[in-house]
This record gives sequence, C-alpha cells and structure tokens, in this order.
Amino acid sequence: MDSQTILTGLFGHPVGHSLSPLMHNRAFEACGLNYRYAAFDIDPSRVQEAVQAVRALGMRGVNVTIPYKVTVMDYLDEVDEEAKIIGAVNTIVNEGGKLVGYNTDGRGYVRSLTEETGIDLASQSAVLLGAGGAARGVAIALLKAGLPSLVIANRTVEKAEQLAAHMKQAVPQATVCALPLNKVAEALATSTLLIQTTSIGMHPKTEASPLPAETLHGGLTVSDLIYNPMETRLLRDAKAKGARVHCGVGMFIYQGALSFEYWTGRPAPVNVMREVVMDALRGQ
Repeated sequence: MDSQTILTGLFGHPVGHSLSPLMHNRAFEACGLNYRYAAFDIDPSRVQEAVQAVRALGMRGVNVTIPYKVTVMDYLDEVDEEAKIIGAVNTIVNEGGKLVGYNTDGRGYVRSLTEETGIDLASQSAVLLGAGGAARGVAIALLKAGLPSLVIANRTVEKAEQLAAHMKQAVPQATVCALPLNKVAEALATSTLLIQTTSIGMHPKTEASPLPAETLHGGLTVSDLIYNPMETRLLRDAKAKGARVHCGVGMFIYQGALSFEYWTGRPAPVNVMREVVMDALRGQ
C-alpha cells in the first residue's frame, strides 16, 4: 500500500469467515491495480456511520453481506433499478462522493447454477429457504431467468409472504407462494430444485442444517449459497439421498467479479478468483 492506494472492502457481521479479501486482493494484483480490499465487522448500531465512512475516507466502494443488505439502502444517494426491485444491495460504488447501490447476487447465482449443473430453469419447480437479502436477489433472478414456480419458506412466515408478494408484482407470470419453514416438506416432495439462502450451516456451525434429511429426495437439485464449508450438512444429506448438489462457491465468485468490474471498470480475472478461493477452501 502507498499514498495512491484505492480502498475497497466488505461490511457485515460477522465477517471473519469471509474469503472476499483474499479473492479481491489477488484479482487486483493479477490486473496490476493499486487497489486493496479489507473486511470490516460492523456493529448493528453503527451501520449508518460505516456507510458514511465510505464517502468520508474516499473508498471506491464496498461489498455488503449478512445482515445489512437491506439496511444500507436507507443511507445511499442512489440505488440501481435492479437493486430496487430486489430490495437489497450487496455492492456500493463511490462515484465521486455519490454512493450508488447495486445487487450482483442474483446474476452471479443464476450464472453459477446453470453453468455448473446444466439445469433448465424453465422446467423446474423450486423451493427457496430464507427471506433475507440474499433470498431477494436469488428469487428475482431465477424468476426473470424463466423459473415458472417458486415456494418461499421462512421461519417467520410473514417475511416469506412479503417477499412472495414482491416477487409476484415484479414477475406476474410466475407462480409464487409462501410457507412457514416447518411446513415445507410437502412442497419439497413435488419440487425439483431447493435453494438454501440462510446462514444455517455456515462455518463455524457446520453441523447445522435448515431441514431434516428425510425431507430430501433423489429427484432434487439442492443448491446451498454457503461456500464455507463447500459441502454443508444439507448438501451431504442431499448427496446421500441421491440428489444433485450445488454449492455457493460459483455464486460467490461471480457476484464478486461483477463488483470488481463496477469498481475498476476492468473485466474481472474470474479464473484467478476461482483458483484462489478453491485453494483456500481446500486448505481449511
């Protein structure tokens, strides 16, 4: 680092598990850019101050992760249309003192899911677990990519209902409904795709799962957005049932690549980013 270094980073709570600094710093290095990326664990009472610091410190931008993807929107100067529809932001760009929010989660997820599993979204019937910021991005991207049917399940069913209503308004041709998480087994029995968007199973609580193993079946593709660990308890249970599995590494890489491009105006070195993340995960 020197006096010309451009700062970027990650806002969340917690952030100690994140591989974003490793991935982005290697990408900056590969492109010969004098940028650096750091992780900031933000106290819930200081989110507004943290966002204001992006402008005050002249940072180029930050990623935003759990649990602040919705909260930060209140403190931005502008929100991109896609992020408005999703209702969540995962990337902030400082455009000469104006803070603009974007969401790259959904686009990154759909690219990863379709490229890595080969599934045709138009022929799937899906259940999505969770109703937070990540769920919003994934749901709208899936529906806009042609997914015809989606059940949103969440512990707090009111949040699932709110998200379902929002999705039906954004993509009126799709069938979207909500269920409490404890009643999801029946929906899963007739579904072909399960997407897990909560933090359940994330390092260090790697033995936790959002669903009992007996609710899974071999006709499912089970996709878990968690990438640390690469194989969550949910994915292990799904594999044991004969289901096809998909982990969150690809989404993590592609959403990060889009953020990189917003900040730098340069194509992201996706292969470099994938290599460093995979090496780090294998070494854990």
